[in-house]
Amino acid sequence: MTEDSKKIGSLISKVRKERDLTQAEFAKALGTSQSAVNRIENGKQNLSMEMLGRISEVLNKEIISIADPQSDSFEINGGKELSGTVSTKVSKNATMALLAASLMNQGTSTFKNAPKIEEVFRLIEVMESIGVNVRWTDNGDLVIKPPKKLALDKIDARAAKRTRSILLFLGSLMHSQNKFALPYAGGCKLGARTVRPHLFALEEFGVDVKAAQNKYLVSVKPKQPKKVILYEMSETATENAIMAAAGTPGKTTISYASHNYMVRDLCLFLMELGIKIDGFATNTLAIHGKKNIKKNVTYAPGEDPIESMMFLSIAATTNSSFTIERCPIDFLGLELLKLKKMGFKYEIIKQYKAHNGILALADIKTLKTDALYAPADKIHALPYPGINMDNLPFFVPIAAKARGRTLIHDWSYENRAIYYTELSKLGVSLELVDAHRVYINGPNSFKPVELVTPPALRPAVIVLIAMLAAPGRSVLRNVYSIKRGYEDLANRLNSLGADIKVLR
Repeated sequence: MTEDSKKIGSLISKVRKERDLTQAEFAKALGTSQSAVNRIENGKQNLSMEMLGRISEVLNKEIISIADPQSDSFEINGGKELSGTVSTKVSKNATMALLAASLMNQGTSTFKNAPKIEEVFRLIEVMESIGVNVRWTDNGDLVIKPPKKLALDKIDARAAKRTRSILLFLGSLMHSQNKFALPYAGGCKLGARTVRPHLFALEEFGVDVKAAQNKYLVSVKPKQPKKVILYEMSETATENAIMAAAGTPGKTTISYASHNYMVRDLCLFLMELGIKIDGFATNTLAIHGKKNIKKNVTYAPGEDPIESMMFLSIAATTNSSFTIERCPIDFLGLELLKLKKMGFKYEIIKQYKAHNGILALADIKTLKTDALYAPADKIHALPYPGINMDNLPFFVPIAAKARGRTLIHDWSYENRAIYYTELSKLGVSLELVDAHRVYINGPNSFKPVELVTPPALRPAVIVLIAMLAAPGRSVLRNVYSIKRGYEDLANRLNSLGADIKVLR
């Protein structure tokens, strides 16, 4: 009995109990005996990769993560001052909602300059598996045409489980399916992110969702609610409610809706499809839904404020002056104000509209600064127009360079703040108060290190940012988490003067 076998067995036992399964129930689901399960949990059973895969499926938890042989790692020669120009790409979060909404359109939907990132690839794999025709054009547009009937019994469960965005299929598929199953949502490992706000909204439209083994069982008895109050101001729950209302004939008012950037993109696309929406860009939407949407449309999603914020964080942490083009300035206002009060310097050198004619963009030139200072108050996220939930982590490496003590309060996720402690391995002085709060004591001098990438997108990127600021050679292993949300990031950073080698 090896020490590794004991650790794996103990983990399996712990997760089984969390799932409220007896050893007998677990054995039946695995197709083995209870005595075999007992040996496994006591570290006395050799486990093949196939068996570990089956255990992971039954428990709906990855027991052991084996990196793909083709998975990239980054070798970073840090401590360099960056310069030049970089352009913000189209929003990941907006694109995921648009892909789901395209399933409501029997016509052809074309999305301009869609981001070529792993999260988009996973959702495309799911769509293709159920019969949707998806193709990339030579100029980077994404063209989608659903079939007359979706083959949901052939859904690619493995791809679906690797993205939380599969939840958005609830709001779009309810209009064409009376009964269907969806694999459990995956994506970032950020704790028990509840799906209840989605379910509470959709049940108003006659959608019943029951949890079964590794999947949601969905049944639909359509009804038209006059008013839906969202349980919380969640972006994805808002998007599901909007899609539910858009395909339901009649007027539905949605209250306590998010009006963040990705929600606006979804509304603009649906309006292109002929759906009337009153209250655009407010917390109360009146949606005039209709059945049988069929229209050939081309839509240009907006740029990603989270990517713009990443580059702002890089500039502040490495004390570099460069230009960030196509920043969605209306969704960075409070972030820029907080940075200004911390001593960060920048200039807005140009303002204009995005390709969709609605989103306001700006080119921002970052400037070198003498010193950064910890803010007088804590930094925390709130629904728009507060600091974006996805932008909050980018303040961590900035605070690490600032003089003084900064409290980062990440209240919305159960354990994302725990991932911030990875920066201690790069020389950052910090104190984890609990799973939501961390104190950063600065200023710090970063040191190079070799790490495995955290399994969550934004925490993974802040480790990369710290490595860019750390003089010397760092290695970031298995950067799939970063590739989920950022396209060709190593080359784009190298164009600014970074030194990143992609290792296979």
